[in-house]
Amino acid sequence: MAKTNPARAKTSKVAARAERAAVSEEPVRKRARKTSTSRTSKLPKAVTGAVGAAQDKKASDLVVLDLRKAAGFTDYFIICTGHNSRQITAIADAVRETLKLEYGERPTLAEGLEKSEWILLDYFNFVVHIFSRECRAFYDLERLWGNAERIEIPSTDPPATS
Repeated sequence: MAKTNPARAKTSKVAARAERAAVSEEPVRKRARKTSTSRTSKLPKAVTGAVGAAQDKKASDLVVLDLRKAAGFTDYFIICTGHNSRQITAIADAVRETLKLEYGERPTLAEGLEKSEWILLDYFNFVVHIFSRECRAFYDLERLWGNAERIEIPSTDPPATS
């Protein structure tokens, strides 16, 4: 069985990419930037798990703030909105359960569970914020951490049909 030269394989992949780019109608530099869904694959698994759990409970306006370059006390903020106190509690419960069962993660701090207007789950490397619509508008964490990279998470709800 013949062995392939790794350097030759790498150059052939680069050549194939260059050939595809040359055939393409628009130059490579004008192509669209990566979408938020491709960026979510670069997030840590536990963060992706928390995002998925929130999506399963129909959290709205889901955003991940990458605070690593913003000199924050944590690496990521996951921010989402619930429409009522029951949904906010359900989102928090789903995130806690998913991270505990699938990743062995437990929050070092959980606050706001009693009022269910703003629930904070601190997992040390990332913090999950689940807001009511009014609380989210009031505290506006996205503005406070405006220098952080913002990763929009698309809604999983199907588009409304008339």
